[in-house]
Amino acid sequence: MSLRKVFRSRKFSRSFKEVQALDTADDGNRLDAAGDEGNAWSNLLPELLGEIIRRVDTAEDQWPHRQNVVSCACVCKRWRDMTREIVRSPSHKGKITFPSCLKQPGPRDQPHQCLIKRNKKTSTFYLYLALTPSFTDKGKFLLAARRYRCGTHTEYIISLDADDLSQGSNAYVGKLSSDFLGTNFTIYDSQPPHSGAKPSSGRASRRFASKQISPQVPAGNFEVGQVSYKFNLLKSRGPRRMVCSLKCPVTPVSSTGASSDSMSPDGHKMDDKEHATSGYTILKNKAPRWHEHLQCWCLNFHGRVTVASVKNFQLVATVDQSQPGGKGDEETVLLQFGKVADDTFTMDYRQPLSAFQAFAICLTSFGTKLACE
Repeated sequence: MSLRKVFRSRKFSRSFKEVQALDTADDGNRLDAAGDEGNAWSNLLPELLGEIIRRVDTAEDQWPHRQNVVSCACVCKRWRDMTREIVRSPSHKGKITFPSCLKQPGPRDQPHQCLIKRNKKTSTFYLYLALTPSFTDKGKFLLAARRYRCGTHTEYIISLDADDLSQGSNAYVGKLSSDFLGTNFTIYDSQPPHSGAKPSSGRASRRFASKQISPQVPAGNFEVGQVSYKFNLLKSRGPRRMVCSLKCPVTPVSSTGASSDSMSPDGHKMDDKEHATSGYTILKNKAPRWHEHLQCWCLNFHGRVTVASVKNFQLVATVDQSQPGGKGDEETVLLQFGKVADDTFTMDYRQPLSAFQAFAICLTSFGTKLACE
């Protein structure tokens, strides 16, 4: 190698080392700056931080822009605590923000409009929050369920992940189990619906086959509701008749009409956790009327159902004399489900039902029920 080549190689190697050292120093400075910037964001005044999150919560009221509220909760623990204080449950604002909102009651006035997409080949069902009036737009994904045949009964595993539908998954939220005839269903929740709730006993309600699991993961499921379809032994003409018995959380209500506790993004109550109880809500399908001209049973779905199907139904609250001062409103539809295309269905729900409960009830409508039709 000539002297010139040796000199040039040494010169360039020295230059490369100097540049690499400068790059390393720049990276360290960037990390220090990022840490200082993170501390600056976490040390904002409570009044300023609250005002920022309130404005974001008010401005971004629809998905996909609603994800900015979730981003605020991901900045740090202080931001997360402030966000969960400001973002109320869907029953107050009618907004779905965190996964915990899927197990909270829906809005009081206007129902949440959702779509259910069915995949017959894989026996999978997908729940979306409708963002537009169109039935073809998927909207915001909420839940997924898959049907499994387990011996003499059928189970629907419900998950937050459309690609991971198993009871051992971290995205598992509950399941729906039916009897042999497909007329009686039990809804199970992966988490206790209220403080002091005990998991259901029995092999069908177990979440894992093995007993040696983490203490933080419940081994069993918690029964939160039942759905029964009445037998039609005489085979008389008419739609299906169903009755739902649900365990809905009942929380203390303040003088202003708002709940005295709020839910955090991870699903835990912030205040008065020990006061939460569970009450039963009895629902039945609204009786349709016979249309002489059309020669069919009719219900007013207000344009949300376009295809006639035996699966279509509307649920209303029954009059319950056992509850103090509580009477059912048989005109207000709490849940309606209907067909709009071959594999597309609408699902509209409101308080006291949650998205998880409403989705589980609608899943019971799929499948043939020879004893009821």
